[in-house]
Amino acid sequence: MEATTNLVKSISVTNLTNQRTAVVERVRAALDLLHEAEQLAKAAHLGFPRLVLDDAYACRGRPTVTGEYAKRDEAQDAITRVIDVGGWTYLMDESGLRTFMDAQARDQWNRQLSDGDVPELTAANIEATFTQLYGSRGDMFEGGVLQCFRRLSWNYKTNQPFRFGKRIIVKYLLSQGSTNHRVTDELDDLIRAFCVLDGKPEPDHRHGAYCLISEARQSRQTEAGNDWFHLRWFKNGNGHLTFARPDLVEKMNLILAKHYPNALASEAR
Repeated sequence: MEATTNLVKSISVTNLTNQRTAVVERVRAALDLLHEAEQLAKAAHLGFPRLVLDDAYACRGRPTVTGEYAKRDEAQDAITRVIDVGGWTYLMDESGLRTFMDAQARDQWNRQLSDGDVPELTAANIEATFTQLYGSRGDMFEGGVLQCFRRLSWNYKTNQPFRFGKRIIVKYLLSQGSTNHRVTDELDDLIRAFCVLDGKPEPDHRHGAYCLISEARQSRQTEAGNDWFHLRWFKNGNGHLTFARPDLVEKMNLILAKHYPNALASEAR
């Protein structure tokens, strides 16, 4: 459990899993009591309500559980799934590991939570999951750099087709008058790459590009920046991003050369 403790310093995983067990036990007891009450009511020719358990708000695509508590195992599974989704969300937020994820990995994690597609919240599963995530930080980091590269727009005269140049166009930065979450997630990948290459602490995902742009727009500004780039946006919703650290841009280009050696060599020639 050492790796997990180091990653989720503010949480006792043992205490969390013990509490989860206690909650599930109480849910099971409550369902058993409801089933017993239902059977007593039927035997006495009394009425009993048709009970509905709807966990769709937490787990999309999961069936609604209705009817008799003879199916209480199904009901318990549905309730436990909602309990575990909340636990995994809490652990991820407190660990800060979302910061290591690129936009694609964050989207995949969020979809799993929305679908209730999570493992049982046990100490062993927590350790295995967070150890795997911690160990893949480097791959996720390079993946973020590659995704940023692939999503660039090449219709700006200073863009180069096989490397990061001085500036890039950021398409659809604003969508229908609002800051585009998908695009700011991609900018967070870029910020994260610069932080790692600059030897700086990786930023909290809750204070990323979306916050930077939204605060500037609330002040009726059309530009914003940080230590690594300056960003200006226009009425058509696109933005122009100018890099502030050529040395870090070159380090990112070395990552591209690692994954696209032939393309970069060809461009150099």
